[in-house]
Amino acid sequence: MLRSLSFNVSKGERIAIVGASGSGKTSLLKLLNRLSDPTQGLLYFEGKPFSQIPAISLRQQIILVSQEPKLLGMTVQQAIEYPLKLRGLPQREVEQRVNEGIERLQIPRDWLERTELQMSVGERQWVAIARAFVCQPAILALDEPTASLDARRQDQLLKLLSDLPQTVLVATHNLDFAAQCCLRVLHLHRGELIHNEASDRVDWQELRDAIAHVEAEESAEWD
Repeated sequence: MLRSLSFNVSKGERIAIVGASGSGKTSLLKLLNRLSDPTQGLLYFEGKPFSQIPAISLRQQIILVSQEPKLLGMTVQQAIEYPLKLRGLPQREVEQRVNEGIERLQIPRDWLERTELQMSVGERQWVAIARAFVCQPAILALDEPTASLDARRQDQLLKLLSDLPQTVLVATHNLDFAAQCCLRVLHLHRGELIHNEASDRVDWQELRDAIAHVEAEESAEWD
């Protein structure tokens, strides 16, 4: 449960959301993507309350890539095209954006006819990132994006996010990635925001130790 949480996000910021398992990182991303609604408090997008923005419109502007994304029974090609076709974009623009995404994320051409049953979790995650990339959202929210990626793909993702003009929110346990990718860090602890500071002011070893301590305590409670 999230509580006593308040922060602003500026256009073009790259923000890491960190904390122990169960601290509320995924819950926060779901609120931002309107997959759940707050029981108290308000969220705003460009000065307008979320409640005044149709959910479909909001999700076109704030795209969430989950940790275990689905391709909805489609091939990779179809999955990347799908959100663009839903928006009614001209076929030429769909093809242009999809080709750009395939090239930018270096998706092998032999993946394009595969379905999710023929792909690893990491491969599906990479395709889902490509699907979000071609949509050109105002805010890209990623839930544990490096969890299933190998080192090469993590490096590619780091470069991709660093070059994007859009706002990026990354919920992650990977503090090395967060330190390299993001300019601000939100540290959640049991649903509360306990630190909100620039990444170059974070004591990363202290943060790592604090998160490990919480996770060790919670693991001991289950034993």
